[in-house]
Parts: sequence; structure tokens; C-alpha cells
Amino acid sequence: MYRYDEFDARIVKERVDQFRGQVDRRLSGEILEDEFKPLRLQNGVYLQLHAYMLRVAIPYGQLSSRQLRRLAVIARDYDRGYGHFTTRQNIQFNWVGLKDIPDILESLAEVEMHAIQTSGNCIRNVTSDHFAGAAADELMDPRPWCEIIRQWSTFHPEFAFLPRKFKIAVTAAEHDRAAIRVHDIGLHIREKDGVTGFEVLVGGGQGRTPHIAALVNEFVPETEILDYLEAIMRVYNRHGRRDNKYKARIKILVAELGHEEFTRQVNEEYAAQRSHEKIDLPGGEIERVHAYFAPPEFADKPAVSEGFERAKAADPAFARWADANLHPHKVPGYASVTISLKPVGGVAGDATDAQMMVAAHLAETYAFDDIRVTHAQNLVLAHVALDDLYDVYRELDAAGLSTPNESRITDMIVCPGLDYCNLANARSIPVGQAIQEVFKDPDYEADIGKLHINISGCINACGHHHVGHIGVLGVDKKGEEFYQITLGGRADEKAVVGDIAGPGLKADDVPGAVKRIVDTYRDLRTSREERFIDALERIGHEPFKEAIYAAD
Repeated sequence: MYRYDEFDARIVKERVDQFRGQVDRRLSGEILEDEFKPLRLQNGVYLQLHAYMLRVAIPYGQLSSRQLRRLAVIARDYDRGYGHFTTRQNIQFNWVGLKDIPDILESLAEVEMHAIQTSGNCIRNVTSDHFAGAAADELMDPRPWCEIIRQWSTFHPEFAFLPRKFKIAVTAAEHDRAAIRVHDIGLHIREKDGVTGFEVLVGGGQGRTPHIAALVNEFVPETEILDYLEAIMRVYNRHGRRDNKYKARIKILVAELGHEEFTRQVNEEYAAQRSHEKIDLPGGEIERVHAYFAPPEFADKPAVSEGFERAKAADPAFARWADANLHPHKVPGYASVTISLKPVGGVAGDATDAQMMVAAHLAETYAFDDIRVTHAQNLVLAHVALDDLYDVYRELDAAGLSTPNESRITDMIVCPGLDYCNLANARSIPVGQAIQEVFKDPDYEADIGKLHINISGCINACGHHHVGHIGVLGVDKKGEEFYQITLGGRADEKAVVGDIAGPGLKADDVPGAVKRIVDTYRDLRTSREERFIDALERIGHEPFKEAIYAAD
């Protein structure tokens, strides 16, 4: 992973000292909340319903055990004993005291972490495939390019006050696990005639007006990608709406200009930049950053582990977990492990300080000190030998981290909703827990297979409900909470926004409606191998819509 140099360390320390002074002025009453707000947002500090919240950056979801241990200590000493992992691969602390935040930021700086650009109208945390560098299906490791983009975008003076927040995602696998098509900019690493480059998609996003990103360039060579990104940002900064926040995202600009005109303007700006202010991205610098992400020294192992197979045969619970939570690795004899943060009855994305300590220990002991945060609010140990999996499982199980549900129906993306967020219209967490209760039988869940449910407590779509196979959106109707069901969304390489099924349901009616949808799928699928989303696309939505509103 990338390590700070002397300049990184100094910049982050100076920012902490600067913010400490700003907090002191706020606490003394020298500045009021309205004056403090833009200062705190630049340091990842939000004011939610009940307390201040601190969002900490985890670039492209990459953590070391040392960093995760520090997050655990912060959760224990400054919060209520847990942290909340988010869909931008970051972590949030929901109950921190304002007076303590400078000390928290100073503690984070000691382990090369910060909260810079986790809020505000700037380029936010660059996200990526959580299996990057390990996935068997990737062209190459996308993390070095996430880091190059992070360095280019952090503190960029021209893009510090954009019309609206801005999100970039990068992947290098044919199967898109980074949801690049629902980002402001999505980058897919390609190779053409022996040259590495990027397919560039622009204008994706969710929220009030969801859009799937448009393809604006099929191939930009790697040495020119920062120039091309800068051209996109300049067109957006020049024309993006600042008079109406609901029309300020780049997805609106792309839609209003039209894909062809937007692309023309970007290419025009790109040509102009290259003629007089080209960004120098030499091959040596690209190689320097790539060196930080060199693969571990894997031991030579057979593709099949006898010990792993014996453990599965002897322990059905381990076999069930292995079937659900392991992902193929590019190196024989290894696997990537998803640590589910979605136990039945829990809060999606939450991990206690003790659980973070366990995950850090496992990463250090068995996984080359490499931990990832996923955009689905789980953790990943990217490189674990098959021989070690049973030991890893037993420690996870003892810590309450062995739920066997990765990408299954109880592995839901759920925003904090009205329990925490002052923007929400409805609660999300209790609805997700009630749905989990319906599908808690592991054999029933395994029979259903891969199925993504995403839940948002308001139209801002922090729970990604638009691209859930089944989406649930909380809305307010005259002071009462209702939940709108969407069908057919997906965030992968076939990304599409789901269709609204019909009128909203009361909270108590949502779990039964979801069960009827699922049972309809089980009745109509061609085989157990046909996933829910594939059956839905084959059959059409009508039978499922009828199931939602059928009497119990």
C-alpha cells in the first residue's frame, strides 16, 4: 500500500493543527455554527441528528492492521465502541464530541490517515474493486491508478469548490465490482496494442435523478489520463449549476448538454490543455507508485488444499461459510475472504472495536497485513492461504464475524436513515433487520442465491436503492413512513436503474412483500443456477409486482 512521504506527513499535520484552532474558536463562541460549517466539512465533520459525525478517508478501501487497530482505539475511546463502514469504503464515527475531534485527527495522522475531502463539494475518496490485486479476473491491479488520481485531486485548487460533490471509481475486471457506471466518473482499465489505458464513463449517479454513466472515450492512454480527467472537471466546473443543488451534479450537465455535445466540449478542452499546459506524468512516476502495490511473496501451494477440504467435510458451518464468503484468487492455493458485517439483527456496516482488533490480527497473521473495505459495507482479507482458512474462520466465528451471506439476501446495503441522519425521511435500519429475520434460515438463504437488497432512508440514495436487485426507499407521507419498492436495478457491468413497482408500503408490510417477490422467483426460475436478477430480466417485472401487492 502507499506510504506517506515527508510532504504528505507535514500537510496532514498542518491541517490537524489548523482545525484544532478552528474548533477552539467554535467552542469559545468566537465563531458561530454557520461560520464553522464550511470549516468542519473540509475536515469530514458533519452535524447529524444527535451528535457530530466524523468521516475518515480510507483511500480505495485499503487498510493495514496498524490503521485498523487505530480505528478500533478511536471507536473505544472517543465513540460508543463501534465504527460504521460506508459505501465509499470509508468509516464513520457517529457519536464523537467536537472537542475530541482534533485529538482524533492527530491520532489518525500518526498512522497515515485523515478526513480530508470526505465531505464538501470536492473530489471525494476514489473507490475501487475490493478484490483489487487479488482477483483472478482483473487485467491488472487498479489501486496504483486510484492513488495517482488521489494525489492529483487532493487539494487541487481548481476543484476545491465544485458545483457539487464528485465521485470517481476505478476497476480493471470485466465483472464490475466497483459500480463505476453509477459514479460521476467511472474508469475501466483496458489494454490496446500493448498500451495500458482507460475506458472513460461520465455522468452516473443516484439520488433524486438517477443516471447511468455515458461512455465518453473508449481509450485514453495511461500517460494522458490526468489530462483527460482535468478536461472533464473543467467542463463541469465551468457549466455545472451552482444556483440549484438538485441540478448541480455532472449527471445533470451530461443529460442537458447531451452525451455528444458534452464529449465534444471535453475533447476540445483536452486538446487545448495538451497544447499549452499538459500534465507531466512520466513513466518513472507511474512505476514508482506501482511499486507500492507490489504483490506479496506468495508461497508455492497446490490449487487444492487437503486440510481445507477435510475441514469442510468435518464442519458443515465452515463449509457453508466457505461457499458464501470466499472469492477466487489469482494465485493457486489462496482465496480472498469477505468478513460480513451483516449479522442477522445487526446494523449493516457496523463493527465493534473488539471486532476491528480481531480483523487486524487476522490480516497481520494470515493475510499479508492487507484489509479492504467494500462498497457493500463489509471487510475483506484479500490474500489468505487455503490451508489457513479454517483457523481464520474459527477466530471470525468467535468474534461474531462469520455470517455466511456475502452477496446474498441478508447482505444488504443499508444507509443510517432516520436513526442518525438529519436528511432522512424514514428509518432504514429496522426495516433491513426485519427483512433479515424473514430470511435468517441459512439453507433458505443459500437456496435463494445471489440477490442484492439495498435500502435508503431518503431520495439521496446513500443506500444505493436505485441499483439494488430489490430496492427499498423510505418516503414521508404526511408524517408517516412508507417504503417504495424498486425492481431490477444493478450496479455491475450491466448497470441499470430499477423500476418503481407501485405505491409505497408501510414498514410492517415490507418483509412480507419481499418474501413474496423471492418466492415468486423460486417458483419461476429455470434452475437453482438462474440468479434472481437474470430470472427477473427473462420473465419481466409483472409477476413480481403482482406478488408485492398480493394479500398474505
